[in-house]
Formats: sequence, C-alpha cells, structure tokens
Amino acid sequence: MSHTIDLSGKVAIVTGSSRGLGRSMAKALAHAGADVVVTSRTQKSLNPVCDEITATGSKVLGLELDVRQESSIRGMADRVLDHFGQIDILVNNAGTNVRRPAVELSWEDWDTVLDTNLKAVFFCAQAVAPHMLQRGQGRIINIGSATNVMAYPRITAYCASRGGVGQLTKSLASEWGPSGVTVNVLAPGWFRTEQTRVLWENDQWMEMMRTRIPGGRVGEPEELGGAVVYLASDEAAYVNGTIMMIDGGFTTGGASDTIPLPG
Repeated sequence: MSHTIDLSGKVAIVTGSSRGLGRSMAKALAHAGADVVVTSRTQKSLNPVCDEITATGSKVLGLELDVRQESSIRGMADRVLDHFGQIDILVNNAGTNVRRPAVELSWEDWDTVLDTNLKAVFFCAQAVAPHMLQRGQGRIINIGSATNVMAYPRITAYCASRGGVGQLTKSLASEWGPSGVTVNVLAPGWFRTEQTRVLWENDQWMEMMRTRIPGGRVGEPEELGGAVVYLASDEAAYVNGTIMMIDGGFTTGGASDTIPLPG
C-alpha cells in the first residue's frame, strides 16, 4: 500500500494564492499532481506562483478574483469549468484582518473583514457546489486560524469571522456530506507570513510565543502542504465537518491575555 497521495486528474482552486499560505498550499497541491487555479485581485501578482506551478508539471490557470463581489465569484467558477471541465477541490484561503480596539472598529471595518472572511467563503463554496454535488464528489477546505477555537483582543471582527467559518463548515458538511462532498476547516496557528509581519518582526512577542508553543517556534508556510493535500484527497473521504489545527500544539493550552498583539 502506497502512502504517497496522488492528486493527478484533480482540479483545485485556491483563493488568495499569490503569496503566503495560499501560495504554499497551491504549490503543494501541484506537487501532488493536481492542476491548480490560483486567484488574486490582480493578474500581475499571480505571475510568480503560476511559473512555480508550471515548473512542477501541473497545469495552472491564474484568475483575477474579488471575493467581495458575487459576480466575480460566479464568473470564476464558470471560467474554471470552461477551462478544465471539472472542479474537484476548493481551498477558501482569501482573508483579511483589521487590528483595532473594538470601540474604534467602524462599520466599514466590520464589513471588510466579515465579507472577505465569512461571506465569501460561503459564496465560493456555493458557486462550486452544484458541480460537485452532481458528480457526487468534492473537497472544500476552508482556511481558519487559531481563532476558530480561541480569541484575542483588538481583532474582534477577525475572531467573529473565523468562528462563523467553523459553524458554516459544519452546516455545509452535514448538508453536502451525504452526496460525497466533504467540507472541513484547516486552521493554521502562528505562521510566518506577510500578514503577520508586524508580529514576527517584534522580538519580544516572538520570544513569548516560543514559550507558549510546545513546538518551540512559529510555523513556516510550507508546513501546511501535507495537511491540505490530505484533506483534498480520496484518503480523507471520511473526514467531514472537522477543524484540523496545524499550530505546533499552541491551542492545547489556550491563549493568555499577557501576550500583547503589537500594532
């Protein structure tokens, strides 16, 4: 029995995949044999990841996508089906954050975060679901974070959005699971990305985090590859409605309000 996961013949969409965790997950899926659709708000920003995926031997399609616009989401799904003829895997990775005390959070701040991190997750899933349900198979992987199971000050909207994604995932898993479509959350802990630069460039904060993570360090984007490939595979057919934490053990002990968030 081989333990190497082969995604050859599969087509995967990864939203928000021009950089960071999305880029790493797109490349991991390509290395496993999947053809990959990468998306970003600008076509130019996708050129580097498209080149990297092409180098693996997998096919790649780069698409502009504004996940806050329904027409953009619907158009993306249609273009993928026109180009590849199928959609097997959706990784809902596009996300944003606003760091601000709750009393200063504006209406626009709230909408920006919730529309991107929660509303778009649902409508991207809804856009690909009819095709998956008709075929009787599909993998939807919603990217979460440690805030799926804990919370922090000054990122109220972000915490609310991630909590919502957890419940959304369970609801869709229960509704679509009988038709062969699984829906799960892949929740990274603290990873070194551009979005978290304000944190990992703060030496004091990084040292405190090392003492709180049993693994003794923050994660690197490439370390999500194995988990996303597994959840996207046939081997994960019985995994549905779960939150898979990839955090070095950070969430085993809960958060501490003695760890400040810079910025």
